[in-house]
This record gives sequence, C-alpha cells and structure tokens, in this order.
Amino acid sequence: MRLRYAMVCSSNQNRSMEAHAVLKREGFDVASYGTGQHVKLPGPSIREPNVYDFGTPYKQMLDELRRKDPELYRRNGILPMLKRNVSVKTAPQRWQENAADGTFDVVLTFEEKVFDMVLEDLHNRNHVLLKPVLVINLEVKDNHEEAAVGGRLALQLCQELDAIENWEESIDDVIINFERQHHRKLVYSISYY
Repeated sequence: MRLRYAMVCSSNQNRSMEAHAVLKREGFDVASYGTGQHVKLPGPSIREPNVYDFGTPYKQMLDELRRKDPELYRRNGILPMLKRNVSVKTAPQRWQENAADGTFDVVLTFEEKVFDMVLEDLHNRNHVLLKPVLVINLEVKDNHEEAAVGGRLALQLCQELDAIENWEESIDDVIINFERQHHRKLVYSISYY
C-alpha cells in the first residue's frame, strides 16, 4: 500500500529535510514542513542565529550565508545542508499553513515538542473527511550526524508501514518491532482530517 508521508521538524531545514531527501530518493510520496514561528539557522554565536521567514528560498539563504562567512557556514555544515535542501524543494514550508497540500497518511516528527504541535494543529482543524492520520515521533537530536541516522531510520519505518495492508490494524506490531530492532522509543497517536 503506497502511503503519503510528511516529515516535520522545527525549521524544515535539517531533520525533516534529510528524511525528505532520503524518502524522495527511494520514490516515496513525501513532503516536509516545520512548526516554528520562523526558520532559524545557527549564526556566529548562539545569540545571533540567522532567522528567515518560512517561504524564503533555500537558494537565497545559501547565497546570503556564503556572502556573510563562507568558512564558518561550511565548517558548521550549514552550506552543505542548504545545498541538499535546494535539490529537494524550493523553500521551507510551515506545517500550520499546509492545508492546501492535501492530506497525509503518516506524519513523522523528530522532536516531542513538534509532535505535540502537529497533534494540536490537527485537533484544531475541521474534521470533515474523517480520514485517519498516523502521527509518529522519532526523537532525533538536531545535528547533521543524527539527522543522517534519523533519515535512514525514517526510511526503514516508512518501508515497514508501506509493506502492510492496513496500518490501523498493525501499527502496534510495527512500532514494537521497530523499537526492538533499533533501540529507539517511538511515540504515536492517531488524528483525523
């Protein structure tokens, strides 16, 4: 069964985009989003992040940071990350503004706070379709190395979900098997469109 997936983190830059890139390469129907108020990228110090609005093209961010301090942003992995993002889609998108993108079968988040925000947003929508959506949190630390691991784990989980006939009947088994195999705790909930 081919499902439609959404990958969601805070800024739609690192974890969700790594998973989006991996799943897209494997032919999955996938989109990605962030739940934050703005897109934040590390700056020269913790108190000086680079802040963008959702919808700002990744290419524009890449060009701007190349001009600001190419050595810093190459060293901290931001330039390679933005290059990857440019190859996946045009710009970061905000989850709370995605209604026009249609519905998803599975939403995978990478941080508990983001999981809670997605569930809250789904709860506040009009449930006219009464179509179930599975929301799963796979906790992934927000750094480049962990995002790469998280992307591979997201692919494996989505492959398992795609392989079953009806996730609603099998989700407990899929989650238990995944947790045993990967020693990662998953949290999940079911919501509706």
